Amino acid sequence: MKKTMLFILVLTLVSAMSLSFADIENYGATGALENDTHTLDEMLIYAIQDEYTALAEYELIMSEYGTIRPFSNIAKAETNHISWLEPLFEKYDIDLPVNESDQIVVLPNSLTEAYQTGVDAEVFNISMYESFLKEDLPADVKTVFEALKNASENHLNAFNNQVDRSSRFRRNQN
Repeated sequence: MKKTMLFILVLTLVSAMSLSFADIENYGATGALENDTHTLDEMLIYAIQDEYTALAEYELIMSEYGTIRPFSNIAKAETNHISWLEPLFEKYDIDLPVNESDQIVVLPNSLTEAYQTGVDAEVFNISMYESFLKEDLPADVKTVFEALKNASENHLNAFNNQVDRSSRFRRNQN
């Protein structure tokens, strides 16, 4: 039941929500969630694209709003996530995709929107990894995907906390 509700939430977000990312078909988590099954090549490519995009988005946000938490900590984590994925490309003889994420990220209009962008990105990321983990995966890939999903759950909590703080602050200002 929880998985069904999460899937419905993700579909609702995909169709109804305006993400801070420009519309790019078949890229990162958005592309991955378009299909139910994927090859190992596709999963690794979608995964690294999504990690590239998250890093680029958080760096863009920090360039405008300052090097603040949780963006600064999570950007460092995204760099680590990329480094966890890169050896899998080499091991499975898959060409590492060109990082085009700088071309698709969009600066949120406010810091509050930036926190919500983090929430949205992590929700999609978690859903992508949950989908991948249903596939028959080599043990090392499964281990990395589980670690990335768990990290995204921590990032989601950090961004949700910031959204809550921003909401309380705005209420107190009125």
